[in-house]
Amino acid sequence: MLRTERSRMYEELLAEHTIMRRGAALVAVSFANLADGQPVDVRTLVSTSRWLIDYVRSHHGSEDEQLWPVLSDLFSPAVAELDRMVAEHQALDAELHTLARVVDAIAAREIAGGRAEVLVVVSEAAMSGLPSAQRVHDILTRHFDEEEPVLLELFAQVPDADLARVRNGIFHGDFRVSPHLVLGLMEDPDRIPGYAAVLRAFPASVRWLRPVLLARYRSTKKALAVTTFLDRI
Repeated sequence: MLRTERSRMYEELLAEHTIMRRGAALVAVSFANLADGQPVDVRTLVSTSRWLIDYVRSHHGSEDEQLWPVLSDLFSPAVAELDRMVAEHQALDAELHTLARVVDAIAAREIAGGRAEVLVVVSEAAMSGLPSAQRVHDILTRHFDEEEPVLLELFAQVPDADLARVRNGIFHGDFRVSPHLVLGLMEDPDRIPGYAAVLRAFPASVRWLRPVLLARYRSTKKALAVTTFLDRI
């Protein structure tokens, strides 16, 4: 395989990370809006938060099971660094678990309905949801900022015979769940690195529906009272 294959692998890694960075920012901003009393659709916030939690867990699960073991075998001097990244995954997973509990509690209150329940939902968002969502965003961003230069250096040294195995642990590409969020975050506020190559990995049906799905993404942002977007919050 050519050097360009390694570059493509790294672009796929950056694509995954950018989608998650932006997703974490979107959820944190949405919780801030709800806590501030803005007209956030709670069901949309619940579904978007659950998507983020599942997406991050799936990505890190594939790294832990497929990527780190290969790199650890190939680069024994980097084992300590890779073990530290696994430990960071565990810390992030604990915070994701906290956020999931908050989201479940808010979902139960929203289903119950009534003005009193609405006030409790807003209070829950302010007291628990927003701090947890911000911690998820901060841990995720810090982890990726530290991980990316390490992996860029290691990818350059991966033997050709091992490239496919390494690549399997990078881009899990689950487009069946909330593809409107994945596509939207690939373009908002600008297109991710390697956009065209990543888009080709989508099923043809998703690519054909891209305009419809992007419209749904914009509707989702509106439901979350998010009028602008920032990569970092």
